[in-house]
Amino acid sequence: MNDFLVRRDYNASMHQTHTTRVARSMELYARALELIPGGTQLISRRPSRYACGVSPVYAARAKGARFWDVDGHEYIDWASGIAAIILGYCDPFVDEAVCEQIHRGVNFSISSDLEVELAELLVRTIPCAEMVRYTKGGGDACAVAVRIARGTTGRDKILFCGYHGWHDWYLAANLDADANLNNHLFPGIEAIGVPKVLAGTAIPFPFGDLTHLGETLDRHRGEVAAVIMEPLRSQLPPEGYLAGVARLCREHGAVLIFDEVSSGFRCGLQGAQGFVGITPDMAVFAKSISNGYPFGVVVGRRAVMEPAARMFISSTYWSDAIGLRAALATLHEIRRRDVPAQLHRFGAQLQDEINAAARDAGLAVHCGGLSFYPQLQFETSDPQLKTLLSTLYIQEMAKRGCHGYASFCLNAAQGTDELAQTVAAAAATFAVLQTGSSSGTLKQLLECELRQESFRRLVK
Repeated sequence: MNDFLVRRDYNASMHQTHTTRVARSMELYARALELIPGGTQLISRRPSRYACGVSPVYAARAKGARFWDVDGHEYIDWASGIAAIILGYCDPFVDEAVCEQIHRGVNFSISSDLEVELAELLVRTIPCAEMVRYTKGGGDACAVAVRIARGTTGRDKILFCGYHGWHDWYLAANLDADANLNNHLFPGIEAIGVPKVLAGTAIPFPFGDLTHLGETLDRHRGEVAAVIMEPLRSQLPPEGYLAGVARLCREHGAVLIFDEVSSGFRCGLQGAQGFVGITPDMAVFAKSISNGYPFGVVVGRRAVMEPAARMFISSTYWSDAIGLRAALATLHEIRRRDVPAQLHRFGAQLQDEINAAARDAGLAVHCGGLSFYPQLQFETSDPQLKTLLSTLYIQEMAKRGCHGYASFCLNAAQGTDELAQTVAAAAATFAVLQTGSSSGTLKQLLECELRQESFRRLVK
């Protein structure tokens, strides 16, 4: 199934054969495909990203580390709301602050004083922050940051590495014959609706290769407004790499933007830039900054941000009081509970126990990566086998009450109960995979279509 142009029938025979476990979810999804182009609002929520027909598609409610689907099943959410949940679902401190704000009003004809309070907190917290703008999400924040960088420098071209949203400036990379986003996301993204005149304005570069970046900057000397990149995901960047990127940006007069939407504050109170020790010119945050409430921020050095006062960057809902209050409460609780340290400890323990379960099962899989974002690596060079193994893993874990990918996005509500259930589920799942591998029956164990590959980000 082409995940970008979803077929309306989405394989009806599989729906009839393999969806009794999540029948209500699949019935709703069939209705959604008739009404919602693509079926979902977010690519990462499409059923084909998981074990379609076995994994849940629609949630009814959530609390803490768990959600309950419309078929009545309970799951530990190891995707953490696609990284938006950092404290846990329905965190009482954040929700109480938001409810209190709702009774005071949420969107006024004049500005809220919360705008200033949050801006001052962000400037105290994030190394590069001297001035601040608000948005409603990560894609918006990236688009605003790119607009500011172009307006400040008077240049048009953007070099990028990683995933930075759905806006025209980014998808313009696929207007070229090389289809540059194939290596950043997944094949088949057509830049439909993106003006063709934007071809050549967004240029990718590979993570970890300073020579390539330097050559690209030289080739477009004097034309590059910004270099935007995810500084890390599940692994530390190569030693000296980010410092080299910052140096090249200074030499070429390009604005360095860190996209910290996904990494957020899991790695540290100062974000990824504090964790890696490199201060960019600008940075964007969303998702976990407000524990699931829609909100995003663009922060940066005064010299880069101040010219935005003369740019047309404006929206009624960017300063609604719910997002502002949620962000203030979330950042307060991240600091008060020292959430990053908690996640590092918990993630390291999870990695150790998952790896022990894999050894006991005799399965060639390793749980590695950074402790706050552990990743499973199936030790095979065959990409089709790797996809089969990861799909079976997701399928079997879902049947045991664990929802997610072959990875673990942590939040502060996950504790000893979640650890014990997940390790037990992984042990049983690894045993199934090992038996299937040994007997050559892996395909027969599959109760769904092979999952569509998630975003292939060059940033590891």
